Amino acid sequence: MNDDQDKDFIAAPSPADTVVDKPPRARVEDAFDPQESPRATMERKRDYLEGFLQKKPENVPAGAPGGDLYEAVVAALKEIYDPEIPVNIYDLGLIYGVEVDDESDVTVTMTLTTPHCPVAETMPGEVELRAASVPGVRDAEVNLVWDPPWGPDKMTDEARLELGML
Repeated sequence: MNDDQDKDFIAAPSPADTVVDKPPRARVEDAFDPQESPRATMERKRDYLEGFLQKKPENVPAGAPGGDLYEAVVAALKEIYDPEIPVNIYDLGLIYGVEVDDESDVTVTMTLTTPHCPVAETMPGEVELRAASVPGVRDAEVNLVWDPPWGPDKMTDEARLELGML
């Protein structure tokens, strides 16, 4: 062999011979200073929707939706629960309409989940009694209808959440 051939060949260092320093670990403090965070430096801006969403409608007749008497009747109906489903009948979608006339007479249009419901005989009477017991109501009447038929699509989002359907 020639000496010139030996010089062209250079052996790579062994992996055991090379020492590589590990890169430093990234830390949150290196990239983010809690004293200068947007939350710490910015003041909270006024929430313009807060007052708007909590404001009651003005000059609404007592029997109209949003009126005191109408809302009291709806609140009374929300206290009645379906015996088979642990949701009140209003959120369940069994109440199709609440009407309060000028003489404070209430007409509730409702349905049941099925015509063969075990409370078909007692539920309309309970709804009538509960609506009539609201202070300011002169008389209450319940109209039981089957058209349109009740379906799960009539439930409120709160009822669906309660039943695990959302």
